[in-house]
Amino acid sequence: MFIVNVEGAIRKNDKWLIIERSKKEEHAGGLLSLVGGKVDIEGGSSNILERTVKREILEEVGVKVKDSLTYVNSTSFVTDTGQNVVDVVFLCEYESGEALPIIPDEVEKVSWLTSEEILNHPKSPIYLKENIKKAEALIPIQLT
Repeated sequence: MFIVNVEGAIRKNDKWLIIERSKKEEHAGGLLSLVGGKVDIEGGSSNILERTVKREILEEVGVKVKDSLTYVNSTSFVTDTGQNVVDVVFLCEYESGEALPIIPDEVEKVSWLTSEEILNHPKSPIYLKENIKKAEALIPIQLT
C-alpha cells in the first residue's frame, strides 16, 4: 500500500514558494520542500488530488492558489520510516495570501526563492531540484 502525497510548485514574480520542513518531521526534517501533504481517505470523490493540494497549501502556509492546476510529475519513494509514498506535484498559480509557517510542527520557515537559489541551496534535496526543473519547463515563455 502507498500513502499518496501531493505538492504544489507555487510561482509568483519568478520565485517559488519553498518551505523548510520542521526538524520534528519524520521524513526529510530540516530540508527544503514544496508545500503539500497526504491525501485523506474520502470514499468516492472527484478531484481529490487537486482539492488536497489546495487545502494543504492554505493550511500550512496561508496561501490560496488559483483553480487551474497543471500536473508536473509523479514519483514514488520510501520514507525514512519505511513507508511507501506516491508523490504527485502540481504547478500552481499564486492567487492571494501572505506566506507564513502556520503549522510550526510541519513548516519551520517559508521563503520565496528563484530556481537558481533552490538549485544551489545546501538544504535542497535532489528530488526538489528535479521537481523545480520540471515545473519551470511547463511555464509559458513570457515575451517582453
